[in-house]
Amino acid sequence: MDFLGLLTDAGREVFAPTTAAFALAAIGLNFHFGLTGLLNMGHAGFMLLGMYGYAITVREVTENNDMFLGLHMAPGATIALGVMVAIIVSVIFGLLLGWPTLKLRGDYLAIVTIAAAEMVRFLGRSQTFKDLTGGSTGIRGKDFKGPFEALSPFPDRQVTIGPFTLHGSISTSWWLVVVSWTIVALAALLFWRLSRSPWGRVLKGVREDEDAVRSLGKNVYSYKMQALVLGGVIGALGGVLWSFGNAVAPDSMGRPTTFWVWTLLLLGGAATVLGPLLGSVLFWMSLVLVKGLAAMFIPDTWLSPTQLEPFSLMLVGVTLMLLVIFRPQGILGDRRELAINDR
Repeated sequence: MDFLGLLTDAGREVFAPTTAAFALAAIGLNFHFGLTGLLNMGHAGFMLLGMYGYAITVREVTENNDMFLGLHMAPGATIALGVMVAIIVSVIFGLLLGWPTLKLRGDYLAIVTIAAAEMVRFLGRSQTFKDLTGGSTGIRGKDFKGPFEALSPFPDRQVTIGPFTLHGSISTSWWLVVVSWTIVALAALLFWRLSRSPWGRVLKGVREDEDAVRSLGKNVYSYKMQALVLGGVIGALGGVLWSFGNAVAPDSMGRPTTFWVWTLLLLGGAATVLGPLLGSVLFWMSLVLVKGLAAMFIPDTWLSPTQLEPFSLMLVGVTLMLLVIFRPQGILGDRRELAINDR
């Protein structure tokens, strides 16, 4: 790969659907940690439930000749039903997760949430529910992507815009790019509006000193639950967006996914509107650049092609560690907004 091609690939990551999906998930985590100070280390569980809820619903509708409850469903209605189920499942999971755990603080909450996410992943891998979830192999993309691709206004072929070429409608397409970043923009607008509302100010108070907020007569438990559920729903929608460009597999949303979402949030800046977006863009661009440069300049006798990706992740991780050490508030963040510094 030449250097110009590497720059083109890195530039594609700026607007790639994967970048948008993780930015959306990071916005959801921003409601948890940035506003409320909740150390949710199981955000991948919400993403995975959103993926399963959407994919299973759409698959069941399309496999039955687009008939559901005796009514013919158009692609738009099928998508709406799938998204609705994904939201409902994530709300239920948030309520069940928050009910016994939101009285915990700090590390204890982190341990419980990561365990809950692993439970979701192992349930998805279970052979008991293979007919529903596909077991360890998951659900194939062609089983649920049809209705979304059918709504594409772009031509069913490769489309070149500037230096970038993507398909018009299939999988990682211009259609998915437009939809993904539109949803990300709406979620960022929602965070901006709510973070400046009285509700958001109460959450910031909970993050700083929940005992003081409780002394003012506020129901801290209720506010935490609301933030957990809302952030979880946004995370589930991030999982839905990610599934549009991939298949649904339980191991695709394992522990590393949660840590990546945390990385994006802390890189861009917690409790900021644009921090999750900037963090996602920089993370995926950096990963592509590092992998490409490593392939160009490191001989195969030193590192084989299969070793380049973990080596690249290691270099990106070291860079992020230095960033957290010397600028813990992130690129756009304010040190005073980081609740973890006050604990």
